Amino acid sequence: MANLEKGSKKLGTAWAFYDWANSVYNLVISSAIFPIYYGALFKIKGITMIDFLGFEIKNTALISFVTAFAFLIVAIMSPLLSGIADFAGNKKRFMQFFCYLGALSCIGLAFFTLENLYFGIICFFFGLIGFWGSLVFYNSYLPDIAYPEQQDKLSAKGYSLGYIGSVLLLLLNLGMVMFPEKFGITGEDAAMKAMQYSFVSVGIWWIVFSQYTFYYLPKNTVNNKVTKNVIFNGYKELKKVWHQLEENIILKKYLGSFFVYSMAVQTVMLVATYFGEQEIAWENDSQRTIGLIISILVIQIVAVFGAILTSKLSEEIGNIKTLIIINSIWIVICIYAFFVVSPVQFYATAGFVGLVMGGIQSLSRSTYSKFLPETNDTTSFFSFYDVAEKIGIVIGMGIFATIDQISGSMRNAIVFLALFFIIGVFLLTKVQKIVAKK
Repeated sequence: MANLEKGSKKLGTAWAFYDWANSVYNLVISSAIFPIYYGALFKIKGITMIDFLGFEIKNTALISFVTAFAFLIVAIMSPLLSGIADFAGNKKRFMQFFCYLGALSCIGLAFFTLENLYFGIICFFFGLIGFWGSLVFYNSYLPDIAYPEQQDKLSAKGYSLGYIGSVLLLLLNLGMVMFPEKFGITGEDAAMKAMQYSFVSVGIWWIVFSQYTFYYLPKNTVNNKVTKNVIFNGYKELKKVWHQLEENIILKKYLGSFFVYSMAVQTVMLVATYFGEQEIAWENDSQRTIGLIISILVIQIVAVFGAILTSKLSEEIGNIKTLIIINSIWIVICIYAFFVVSPVQFYATAGFVGLVMGGIQSLSRSTYSKFLPETNDTTSFFSFYDVAEKIGIVIGMGIFATIDQISGSMRNAIVFLALFFIIGVFLLTKVQKIVAKK
């Protein structure tokens, strides 16, 4: 472990590099290859409904409900773990644990079949927990390793590295799926095997590249012994943060707006490929697979520029005004998605999603960091931020899955999400009024 000073460019790069390491999960598992693989499992059998725990449930609704449940567990668990990590001074160890849990779960997805449904769902479930659990501690490092004036650019750098790294691995995975024989993968189900190998590649990539981050991230010097009295420190800290929000009106109102619009952003990102897999009129299975991966690549490539443009725009007009513009674009995207049928329309939608996806994530994180009061206890504040985000996802995915299950169409669920962006814009305008007065 190297000891680098706060504000060090090398330390900032090492922190941002974790985005390079773990974003392959977000792209290959959450967004691209796994949703295609999951849909193909049901198409091969010619079914969309399946019995799960005694319930007859639509396949897309099932994965949405499992996702919502995983985020609920993360939301409950994060404060407990961050409280222990804060007291014991070993939050890097917790970050490593969740990193390895997520990576190994990705490797386990290679054995996901409908005959092995419960094992596959468990791996999917723990992959989500590993990814998002590690981000609780990763995000909390930002104010520790960078000064306020560095945080916008460093946050954007992290997302940009994540998009670039994940696209590189996805291109390799795309080659494996399209030309499996070139990689020594043969047989009638060669493409399916290639997807399974892709899951393994994600786990290995995540573990290997995270070592650079873990080497340079500072390890807290505190070395307290964990006792029963500190187990629930995290929840006490959340309560403390909640009370502090009463004295920080701008942070409280910003969190309220973030909670609402992030609920919709994360839901759209988590279900986009499932939507494209089921609702778009592809000519055949081959076009579906290639088309979906190309659309995800479009999103990732455009998102790199989106994050950079958002950072520059925020320098010109301010963070909140920029977030209002981005949320307004999201409203249009959700409404337009209801009418999207052809692959060309889907590609166009993917381009606009990419433009605003990276920007809203990066800017939301750095804006929150800027509004924080002077404190050394950044983990508690970021734990609160993450819990708000996760509870929002639970609600968003729960609503989406319910509408999908009842109506039988993901279109109805997608257009409903526009309502959350509309409310988000309204709440952000209230934040802007406070900012303008300062």
